[in-house]
Amino acid sequence: MAEQVVADLRERCATPAALLWDVAAAMADEMRAGLEEEGGSRVKMLLSYVDKLPTGREEGLFYGLDLGGTNFRVLKVHLGGNDKHVVNRESREVAIPPHLMSGSSSELFGFIASELAKFVADEDKGNSSSNGKKRELGFTFSFPVRQLSIASGTLVKWTKAFSIDDAVGEDVVAELQTAMEKQGLDMHVAALINDAVGTLAGARYYDEDVIAGVIFGTGTNAAYVEKANAIPKWEGELPNSGDMVINMEWGNFYSPHLPVTEYDQALDSESLNPGEQIYEKLTSGMYLGEIVRRVLLKLSLQCAIFGDIDHTHLKTHFLLRTPHISAMHHDETPDLKIVAEKLEENLEITGTSLETRKIVVEICDIVARRAARLAAAGVAGILKKLGRDGPTEKHRSVIAIDGGLFEHYSKFSKCLETTLCELLGEEASELVAVKHVDDGSGIGAALIAASQSRYRNTE
Repeated sequence: MAEQVVADLRERCATPAALLWDVAAAMADEMRAGLEEEGGSRVKMLLSYVDKLPTGREEGLFYGLDLGGTNFRVLKVHLGGNDKHVVNRESREVAIPPHLMSGSSSELFGFIASELAKFVADEDKGNSSSNGKKRELGFTFSFPVRQLSIASGTLVKWTKAFSIDDAVGEDVVAELQTAMEKQGLDMHVAALINDAVGTLAGARYYDEDVIAGVIFGTGTNAAYVEKANAIPKWEGELPNSGDMVINMEWGNFYSPHLPVTEYDQALDSESLNPGEQIYEKLTSGMYLGEIVRRVLLKLSLQCAIFGDIDHTHLKTHFLLRTPHISAMHHDETPDLKIVAEKLEENLEITGTSLETRKIVVEICDIVARRAARLAAAGVAGILKKLGRDGPTEKHRSVIAIDGGLFEHYSKFSKCLETTLCELLGEEASELVAVKHVDDGSGIGAALIAASQSRYRNTE
């Protein structure tokens, strides 16, 4: 009976190359539809207003502010131009007091500005680093915003643990700028970006062949460089560079080709956003552990693979996290000791047989492989849209990837890379590289501030 449940799961999660190419083609089609008109696709294809990425020639001191969760980071980067690149970088992480996450907009931004002012004061001791020039800041804000220009955007809604009503519909850059002025901080917000755009910029600084930045962490998103004349919904004058970075918001992608199981359907219907973010629910770190938990619950209830246990923990949503399934999936001990430990620590399941532990590892493998292969199909979709997916392509294409899932779950990242090679074929895949970028979102903000500053100075 247990073998049948697992065999059924394997069959429903199957991702043969033909299906993955259908997913990639559907992604490319959705990208085109999203560029055609606002709201034309489930994939939003938002204009980032970043038309000029770092080149590696930028010089001077720039700041970054990265706000995307319960902590925020401030950093200062000293750029030394072509030969030296990043001469020095300093950063500080600050926890946001919980009461500020549901207070008022002025309280939250006031706190951020005061911490930024402290950071600048500490960094500047005995060192007149600004040389009389206004300091420039790149602001990574990883919440849904409707961007109006390179340095303005209104908050659509809060996600994660935030709920500050009076900030919704307001320009987050203006809020931060006002708060900094109240602190007497002479700093200008040069760019507002999200973490996928930051990852792209951070990698592009070192490698001009980087064409996309992708996040596979708690959630997933991608940003890439599009030709401005290939964006029919663009209104107004085309940028001098001829390029525009597009923030895809691809987590909301959906196609009938996606291999969705009963476990995914149940997870989706019980989520806070049913029917939305389906691609994210199949591929990101927030959900993989939860999918495995649901499979284990069915096996326990129907086949009693764990014996006569109390199901309270196994029935608790999101109790099994992706780092737990990664640890079990990577267990190479002869008796799968780590699997036994994780089941006991997280689900209070003890006394499992080796056979049962092997089944648990197999389920982790099925769910993680499907996620990684679908992730590769999304990347192939970007390459397809840009015409960089075939053997006739002569340009090198680098995909920069950041996020804990990609960084820490090595079977996921390895499978993503081998699947991409499988899809592109030997000849084309020689010109495509996947590169892990650490902390793209923070340094990327400072680098975009630098490239915008340089651009303005040459206007």
